[in-house]
Amino acid sequence: MHIAATIAGLVLILAVLLDAFEAVVLPRRVERRFRITTWFYRSVGVPWFKLASHVRSNRRRETFLAYFGPLSLILLLILWALGLILGFALLQYGSGEHLRLNDEPINFGTLLYMSGQTFFTLGYGDIVPASPLSRTLAVAEAGMGFAFLGTVVGYLPTIYSSFSRREVQISLLDAYAGSPPTAAELLVRLGTSPQQRLLDQVFRDWEHSASDVLESHISYPPLCFFRSQHRNQSWLAALTAILDATSLVIAGVEGLASDQAKLTFSMARHALVDLSQLVHARYDPYYPDRLSGEESLRLRQGLAAGGVELKQGPEFEQKLLALRAMYEPYAHAVGRALLISLPLWIASEKKRDNWQAGPWDRAIQAKSLAELGHPVLPRRSKEDHF
Repeated sequence: MHIAATIAGLVLILAVLLDAFEAVVLPRRVERRFRITTWFYRSVGVPWFKLASHVRSNRRRETFLAYFGPLSLILLLILWALGLILGFALLQYGSGEHLRLNDEPINFGTLLYMSGQTFFTLGYGDIVPASPLSRTLAVAEAGMGFAFLGTVVGYLPTIYSSFSRREVQISLLDAYAGSPPTAAELLVRLGTSPQQRLLDQVFRDWEHSASDVLESHISYPPLCFFRSQHRNQSWLAALTAILDATSLVIAGVEGLASDQAKLTFSMARHALVDLSQLVHARYDPYYPDRLSGEESLRLRQGLAAGGVELKQGPEFEQKLLALRAMYEPYAHAVGRALLISLPLWIASEKKRDNWQAGPWDRAIQAKSLAELGHPVLPRRSKEDHF
């Protein structure tokens, strides 16, 4: 029995250490079939997202989902700590004699308690290891507990630093492509400039942003579950809007060169494909068409009204269809897995950008109208803001 406990404890400790090393230290995606982290996110994430799918209010659903990323990270750290405590308790159980101050019998429950206080370096001294092996294990566990807490202290700031960098680029896109972002809005606002320098600069920035998202999210997979700070924004919607815009430029926009668009499309597509595997998204051959015939005509007309002319002919349509097939299935799969809505190619109605909205806007507008002698409009609900 003691030999079995020793083997089980050793296997558990090694499994936890390997999983923590792969998740925190190793900067690459691990493709092993069973991992504690993968099992944890499937066990916790699937019911969480299923429950969220039944929430009808978009505001409440996004709020509920926003808790999952940070909370799952804390729960994962707790799971690792409990695994190490249990593993060392099993090793102590099979290692030899222990002494207790009040001479009460030593059982596995007391050894589990001793392992916990040793891991967190409390050191009450009410249970004392008596054999050389058990003392060595106690010292090793105390050192491992100290190292574990130090790793956690460094892990959380690094994750939130990566999250902040991601959100900065998403917020910057708000002024370029609207809220939520669309390819049509991006091209209308920047594609009609006398020079293409500004549009290419945005594409160049997103080439670097896509590579940063790819690197940070593969190094720290829980970032995929972190929701953006505004409910009408997300890393997936921003990345998809950039892919839509670059696809149109590559397929053919009158007066616009496609050199930078090709580089940005390549990097953004690379990030999306790899991250779809990271969240275990499943391919759906019947994913909805985001650009049907009617929507394509509306897109062309909307762009033309904004001064952007798409090229005509079957060559444009075939090239655009081929480009869309390279990323849209992955975008739909990730969106379905994370309950994130993909952006439209062109907004169905004109909406204010996030930077244009504020909690006092209606009161200020009503005051201005009243001063001018105009009737005050009825107040709308909070749902109308975004």
